Amino acid sequence: MKVVVIGCTHAGTSAVKSILKESPEAEVIVYERNDNVSFLSCGIALYVGGVVKNAQDLFYSNPEELASLGATVNMEHNVTSIDTELKQVTAVNLKTNETSITSYDKLVMTTGSWPIVPPIPGIEANNILLCKNYNQANKIIDSAKDAKRIVVVGGGYIGIELVEAFVESGKNVTLIDGLDRILNKYLDKPFTDKLEQELLNQGVTLALGENVAHFESDEHSNVKKVHTASKSFEADMVILCVGFKPSTELLGDKVDKLPNGAIKVNEYMQTSQPDIFAAGDSAIVHYNPTQSDNYIPLATNAVRQGLLVGKNIKKPTLAYRGTQGTSGLYLFGWKIGSTGLTIENALAQGINADMAYLEDNYRPEFMPTTEKVMMQLVFDKDTKRILGGQLMSKYDITQSANTLSLAIQNKMTVEDLALSDFFFQPHFDRPWNYLNLLAQAAMD
Repeated sequence: MKVVVIGCTHAGTSAVKSILKESPEAEVIVYERNDNVSFLSCGIALYVGGVVKNAQDLFYSNPEELASLGATVNMEHNVTSIDTELKQVTAVNLKTNETSITSYDKLVMTTGSWPIVPPIPGIEANNILLCKNYNQANKIIDSAKDAKRIVVVGGGYIGIELVEAFVESGKNVTLIDGLDRILNKYLDKPFTDKLEQELLNQGVTLALGENVAHFESDEHSNVKKVHTASKSFEADMVILCVGFKPSTELLGDKVDKLPNGAIKVNEYMQTSQPDIFAAGDSAIVHYNPTQSDNYIPLATNAVRQGLLVGKNIKKPTLAYRGTQGTSGLYLFGWKIGSTGLTIENALAQGINADMAYLEDNYRPEFMPTTEKVMMQLVFDKDTKRILGGQLMSKYDITQSANTLSLAIQNKMTVEDLALSDFFFQPHFDRPWNYLNLLAQAAMD
């Protein structure tokens, strides 16, 4: 069995390892157009902020490791076309410009995603940068050395984490987002209100509900101002973090896709052509809270799907369990966990949803110290099934987002969670765990 894997970041690296573990006799050929594999882009802000001193620590594999497992790894090779009828892949060696054609029995599309670049006038100016891969991370760090005023466009996780990193580095930071709240995909207003106030307290200029109209450059084509419809902000550097789109152009219309280009896969990671698999940022996920296909580019989704490619490369064996889009964030001492639907998103999708909000100490008041936990549970009013949850505290409660993720995946109700068996020990929690109390509030 000859398997060609195109792209080797999270899903690709996971798929190669899984294929060779499950089918050691397989001939696995990898094509990657970059000079590295497995870069953890979620660590870029930590690298920019100096928390991670060595960028090499953000790689958890390398071409040599994959080769030692039995893969033929072609780095700096760009796949230019795929013939799905002849089952052939054409690739160009970017160092020698030589072209090669390789046949396959099974094809694995782990081509990932790329930052969305909006068509804004002046966007070609110098020091308007993207934030996705290793080379971009190095360029951001290099450009930031002489930059005093930095504008971040996009209030999602990556944008927010970069804002914190630049503030900690002593920069003057402006955050622009077209929506009126930061992190709106993950958190509801009570949580984002508190985080926005924290950003203001840290000296960040917030321009929410503002779209960038154009960028202004100096005579050397260096960006110097960012203009919205009503305001202008001086800038020595701009980072665009407005989202990602799947990189799936190679397959054209040969497989079924979502309108945004994400490849549709079944529960065994097969596309509409059974010998073609897809995983990671190039593919859809099954989103359990709504039982629907969705596009959620997260490293956690990618490594799980990559593993499943290897499990199912010969025949359908292990089914995908779906995702809740569970995520965590650290921001100026706040620990934040989120999973599933927010109440805002649930209602926008026409779900008859409700929510319970609760603040409580994570452990008894008789202990020397404790911390408040902000919590919210989103649930279906008709079935009482849990659809989402959010937690935020100065105490690290983020693992509880994983507990809520399991509750959603297993279709638990608020009553199930209200009476779930959690231990009590005064160092760690109360006789009723705070998740029990949150679910009990949802029952009232």
